[in-house]
Amino acid sequence: MYEAFFSLRENPFGTTPDPRFLYKSRAHREALAYLAQGIFLKKGFLAVTGEVGVGKTTIVRAFVQTFNPCLEVSFVINTKVDFREMLYMLLTDFGVEIKSDSKVAMLAQLNEFLIKRYADNQNPVVVIDEAQNLSPEVLEELRMLSNLETNQQKLIQIVLVGQPELWDLLQRDDLRQLRQRIPGVCQMKLLSREEVYRYIRYRLAVAGLTNGQIVFSENAIDSIFELTGGIPRLINMLCDRVLLRGYLQRSRAVESELVAASAHELGMHASPRTEGRRAAGGGAVN
Repeated sequence: MYEAFFSLRENPFGTTPDPRFLYKSRAHREALAYLAQGIFLKKGFLAVTGEVGVGKTTIVRAFVQTFNPCLEVSFVINTKVDFREMLYMLLTDFGVEIKSDSKVAMLAQLNEFLIKRYADNQNPVVVIDEAQNLSPEVLEELRMLSNLETNQQKLIQIVLVGQPELWDLLQRDDLRQLRQRIPGVCQMKLLSREEVYRYIRYRLAVAGLTNGQIVFSENAIDSIFELTGGIPRLINMLCDRVLLRGYLQRSRAVESELVAASAHELGMHASPRTEGRRAAGGGAVN
């Protein structure tokens, strides 16, 4: 609605995980490096955790988009399933025609598929989102998939992506064998105040911002940081409402009062995560 008023090509603060809008904060750069090392060195298992809305799914999709020619990826988003159902989903996602839905038969088909992809120098990857919802039983059976290997490397890479509860789940004593196969868990941190400023500026630029179309004051940036705690999804929600109110008021200047009114409409309050995290520096977005 407001894009034409601000001379933007598209909405800069959508909530879908569009890799084009990925601002590579320090946490995101570290996550990308972790994924690249683990997948291309064929570690077998990887785990990425972080708060809701921190950008875990976006970073994985950006990685896949960047290296798509040498990857074959299955995205599993339904995690409240048993292992047989999960096998069915990932085989279907890989494009394998399932001959029998028995667990033994599907494991045999998966092994055959992986061997063929290994011969073609392809790298099959399974990305399991919301992995904190997996049962310990399913996680243990997933661990067994890492036994599908050659003498030199794993035939399949499995990326567990989840909320901080995934870290707690992996600490269970009955999952210690799985935990030992994960080369460190990548725990994504929230954005600092300076990164919130740069995040907003980056997304506006991707959407077509030029100087003078929109100006966020220093106080407005402070308020956005305090209200969102540096969580990208919340920043998007709040900034989208801010620009809508700016459009309705025919104003291209964003002050803290406009941010506060927008936050009130969304029922947002200052995040306790921002206590002690305010970083020095920053500047107006214009």
